[in-house]
Amino acid sequence: MAAPFGRLLLLTLVLFCCGSGCGSGLRAAEAEEAEDCRHLRLGQYLCRDPKIDESTQEPENCRDGVAFVDCLPAPNVTCRLSNGTEVRFSGDEVGFNRTVACRNVTGYSYKVAVALSLFLGWLGADRFYLGYPALGLLKFCTVGFCGIGTLIDFILIAMQMVGPADGSSYIVDFYGARLTRLSITNETFRKPHLAL
Repeated sequence: MAAPFGRLLLLTLVLFCCGSGCGSGLRAAEAEEAEDCRHLRLGQYLCRDPKIDESTQEPENCRDGVAFVDCLPAPNVTCRLSNGTEVRFSGDEVGFNRTVACRNVTGYSYKVAVALSLFLGWLGADRFYLGYPALGLLKFCTVGFCGIGTLIDFILIAMQMVGPADGSSYIVDFYGARLTRLSITNETFRKPHLAL
């Protein structure tokens, strides 16, 4: 007789729990269904291309090697913004920002540095231009270390191993930019093909 009473007590506890406490847990789980917009999966959003500055060939808002681009969630996607509000997007609103890598460029031209190194390197003009006045003065006084320093500096500057003294990158024309290996990652957006 004790066994059926124990089962009845257990069944009563389960029903009571699901009626009061467990139900609120289910409602909380349903309310948390909308995920953070930054955690959307590939295909649920589209990031815009950054605006490129014509003089530097880099994104306009590049700071410390990264630039921010606006990302638009796909139509009818519901997600939480960074302030916690849930929004159902129509495809035209910005939902979050992503970062893209960029180079820190402050105004030193690669072509000017190579030309100065080739024609006036024996006077130290290349080192003065790049912000190394002590080396420029030393090259001027020694006539480019008797030509050997001029040749070495020309090779180092042409190979972009010696850059501006402030640590920034050269302004390189688009057609002469350094080679990068293209690869497909999870962040790569593939444009859907249009049916003809």
